[in-house]
Amino acid sequence: MLCRYTGNMRVAILWSLFALSLTAESVAGLEWTAPAGWKNVGTAPMRAATYEVPMAAGDHGKTECVVYFFGQGQGGPVDANIERWNGQFLTASGKTAPGRIRKRIVHELPVTTIDVSGSYTGLAGPEAQAAAVPGYRLLGAIIENPGGNIFLKFTGPVRTVTANAAAFEKLLDSFEPKR
Repeated sequence: MLCRYTGNMRVAILWSLFALSLTAESVAGLEWTAPAGWKNVGTAPMRAATYEVPMAAGDHGKTECVVYFFGQGQGGPVDANIERWNGQFLTASGKTAPGRIRKRIVHELPVTTIDVSGSYTGLAGPEAQAAAVPGYRLLGAIIENPGGNIFLKFTGPVRTVTANAAAFEKLLDSFEPKR
């Protein structure tokens, strides 16, 4: 009897470990599931998750998708953040690149998205004066959540972001109130 019980226990432990690997990540009362192939490299201050995203063939440079959470009531107004993100992209003539901004609802939560391409000035962070890097794209989203807004910012070379755009949409659509 003990052998059969031990064998069943091993199976239960293996199933539990497998289930944990599929568990959604969460912050501020929301949970989500990362797309297949995206690797969560951990959290950091203000970062609920940072994902490494597979690069498209021939691309190089920095690519990441970050889920930011600054705290309830923190992070600034939605429109100001979208405008700031848009302002980090320039056209060849040095003007702000035109971004596509949309509003929608995901699991009863208001979401504002941006899609913009051009020369990216945000690689060195908000305080630095780095040279613009051409050929970048940003897919961003701000989820308005009663527990605090969640900010998603996916940046990288155009081909890589384009190749992973459907995965980003799947990530965004997976955000829902924690069960």
